[in-house]
Amino acid sequence: MTSPAGPPPTGSGSGETKRLKVLAVTACPTGIAHTYMAAEKLAQAAESRGIDMKVETQGSIGAENVLDDNDVSSADGIIVAADKDVDLSRFVGKRVLTVGVAEGIRHPERLLDQVRSAPVHAPGGAASAPGPSAGGGKERSAVYKALMNGVSYMIPFVVVGGLLIAVSLALGGDATAKGYVIPEGTFWAHVNAVGVIGFQLMIPILSGYIAYAIADRPALVPGMIGGWIANTGDLYDSKAGAGFIGAIVTGFLAGYLVLWIKKVRVPKFVQPVMPIIVIPIVATTALGLFFIYVIGRPISWVFEHLTSWLGGMTGTSAIVLGAILGLMIAFDMGGPVNKTAFLFGAGLIASGNQAVMGMCAAAIPVMPLGQGLATLVRRRLYTEQERETGLAALFMGCFGISEGAIPFAAARPAQVIPANMLGGAVAGAVAGVAGAKDAVPHGGPIVAVLGAVSGVPVFFVAVAIGTVVTALTTVTLIDLSGRKGRGQPVGAGAVVPAQAGALVVEDGAGDDPDDPGVLSGHLTRRTVRIALGAAGKEDAVREMAELLARSGRVVDVEELVAAALRREEQGTTGLGEEIAIPHAKTDAVSAPVVGFARSAEGVEWGSPDGTKARLVFMIAVPEAAAGDEHLRILALLSRKLMDAGFRERLLTAPDERAVLEVLGEVG
Repeated sequence: MTSPAGPPPTGSGSGETKRLKVLAVTACPTGIAHTYMAAEKLAQAAESRGIDMKVETQGSIGAENVLDDNDVSSADGIIVAADKDVDLSRFVGKRVLTVGVAEGIRHPERLLDQVRSAPVHAPGGAASAPGPSAGGGKERSAVYKALMNGVSYMIPFVVVGGLLIAVSLALGGDATAKGYVIPEGTFWAHVNAVGVIGFQLMIPILSGYIAYAIADRPALVPGMIGGWIANTGDLYDSKAGAGFIGAIVTGFLAGYLVLWIKKVRVPKFVQPVMPIIVIPIVATTALGLFFIYVIGRPISWVFEHLTSWLGGMTGTSAIVLGAILGLMIAFDMGGPVNKTAFLFGAGLIASGNQAVMGMCAAAIPVMPLGQGLATLVRRRLYTEQERETGLAALFMGCFGISEGAIPFAAARPAQVIPANMLGGAVAGAVAGVAGAKDAVPHGGPIVAVLGAVSGVPVFFVAVAIGTVVTALTTVTLIDLSGRKGRGQPVGAGAVVPAQAGALVVEDGAGDDPDDPGVLSGHLTRRTVRIALGAAGKEDAVREMAELLARSGRVVDVEELVAAALRREEQGTTGLGEEIAIPHAKTDAVSAPVVGFARSAEGVEWGSPDGTKARLVFMIAVPEAAAGDEHLRILALLSRKLMDAGFRERLLTAPDERAVLEVLGEVG
């Protein structure tokens, strides 16, 4: 929260001119290049204007040149050039200008002008959100970042809860007319109860941390309580809660409601209690009642009318009914639409119609099995955390726990939900046509293994076909979306093909005592190319990855390319001044490695100043090496690249050896 104030003083009572003092904080998502280049640009601009400046960098090697209380107390303004959250609480009462890190590189002089009239940061203000980007519109939106924050906190609850439930059902459950039941008071009943608690917390956690990412700590309580309400259908007369979709709604409502409340002017004596008492109570009450009385009623209405509609379809063809039930089962995974289809099938078991439950049972595991399979089919499209979640989803799918796919659906709803629905519809239709039946209200391969299904072979065929359809549709939609976002035509080829997962070593590559290299040995003659052949950014990233592979330190070229392109989606690594530094932290490399290539024509990289990249560095470091000494060398490189003479020497160096001599100036 900020408030206006007059301009800073420029003189003292004795008539002496006071030298302006400005502080800055720079940070980017990976903390490898942009952080230090912005710091160098700001420092150069301040020096040219006779302004005292101290810049704190929050990079991969940790915070350096940290601003202390004395710095802040004597500062006339603070510039925060960051594409990740920065805690602003230490700057209360000071003018704070928040922008994207690219602005610190592109327009440092403008920022020095603007900070003098920036609003004053007031108590209770939130951490800075990533500032506006100059990266060609490719920055992830604040909405996306908030959603991913919620998903990242939710995943452990899904995995732990789902696996505990699956194990307890497998080892302690019995097939009954009411489904798989674990005898009360047994060890496995207690294991199951612990897992159920994990699942109950999953939805509030998703909602709470979406809200937290939007409006910081005051939004956490209303977000979590709102998520709990969304998942508790009894509060609004519904047999099913709103599930993860309802949690996403309450998360964003809570976050933006808290942001709005923060803007309300209150007396100074109330300000200290606003973030810990007033805002949480007001936001929680307003959001909870709004969901119960306004949003919850339509959910209950949908549940009732879908049940009635399905009741009128029992006489239709098996393929149509199976497809419809599969679509519903796959849509919201535990939400009202899913529960309507499930309870409809379960209710018909008592009347002797087990075929409808057979359709539902075949569709239930398709979502987690399909999403898990997708992470194995196209590993490069997923992060390491997503691949691990995929393995857990495969396990949960075997036990009919459809919620294992929720993290994927929440992270990429536009791609995953349609794929889930298509796979579920296919599985339900195949099971309907084949006449598979299920005698218990549960789904997944586990019901067939334990003897509750008649027509076991066709049941497994239905599940397998639905799973494959889900996986292939998912990776196709994600790949299409990624190429569209990068401006890459579908089907465009790479400059140098590489087989995924292959260890690529060329020309006897590897560490060579006769070629010690520069930048602490991370860049050698083998990873220097005078003439970059690629004309587009994606092709250039691939060519640079192939160049790094000559070092012998790349264990998976495809994953390295994918990791670098995922970083580009967060914001361009084109820094301006004809420089691009694509980079990635990934275990696709076994040790830190740096490559350099020069492009005569330049590559369009979405740089903030509109220049094409002629000097391209690629940096790759293993996940476990994020804080090592090599990053200090790379920070020095980033600063050195702001020297026009240094860049000119790189552009005119006649061969690889001459390039290494120029780069030897770093450090």
